Amino acid sequence: MVFKDYYKILGLEDSKVTIQEIKVAFREQAKKHHPDINRKNPNAEERFKDINEAYKILSEDKTKRKYDRIWNAKVGRKKRAAEADKEEGKRPTGSAVNEFMNMFFGASTRTTEKKKTVGPEKGEDIETEINVKLEDAYYGLEKKISLRNIKGKMTTFTVKVPAGIRNGEKIRLVGQGKEGSRGGKNGDLFIKINIQKHDKFKLEGCDLVTDLYLTPWEAALGKEVNVNAMEENIMVKIPAGIQSGERIKIEDKGYKDGQGGRGNLIAEVKTVVPKQLTDKELELFKKLEEVSTFNPRDTLKV
Repeated sequence: MVFKDYYKILGLEDSKVTIQEIKVAFREQAKKHHPDINRKNPNAEERFKDINEAYKILSEDKTKRKYDRIWNAKVGRKKRAAEADKEEGKRPTGSAVNEFMNMFFGASTRTTEKKKTVGPEKGEDIETEINVKLEDAYYGLEKKISLRNIKGKMTTFTVKVPAGIRNGEKIRLVGQGKEGSRGGKNGDLFIKINIQKHDKFKLEGCDLVTDLYLTPWEAALGKEVNVNAMEENIMVKIPAGIQSGERIKIEDKGYKDGQGGRGNLIAEVKTVVPKQLTDKELELFKKLEEVSTFNPRDTLKV
């Protein structure tokens, strides 16, 4: 079986990354190498499959730990050895006098302290957060944010929020963190997305939950009613005798799942009784009270 470096496929340099960093890297690579964007590239579809395969393995702790053992054996050790050789090559070989003494009298038994070399140091990462509306998170948007850097100067960034981003996920802007020192790379800027509460929908994973208000007779008799989805109105058949609090699932009409699909739209039934009755309604309700033998409290008896 051919070994695939999933970290390299996702554009990551090492296995020491968090699940959140893996998610961010996956979104960046999936957007960059999506077949719809790279139609002229015959290898785009295969690359996109590898990206999804890498994310599937690395986004779960159990499968990541299992893969990391193989990765360390095939890639990690070689990388560490190469880095050690590179570091060894940077060490001073000593003065000409020391080399002369070692040549004729052997190395000195006295250990000498070597001066530690100080290399490039990456700058610190910066984290912030922004609020977005549910519709904007669903469709995606570009949003400008302004941050004050360590020198007190305001810097404006354009943040591309991908369609279907989850609440709490972070967007990574490479190199937009604090400056590195001694030639080191800049840190990154991580922007946490907070999806604001909506007046009609509640986000549960990839599902959208909405209230479906019914009259007592609609709940009792059943009816076809309109249910508002994110992009359309959907006719839904309500079964007779449905209870308040029950949920009706409408498949593939929910929030985007980040894989090209959608979750479900969940309509939660809430039976509403009119606060004011007309004379005719009052008459009919009284008539119903006389003829009906139904008592919901009987169901609570043991």
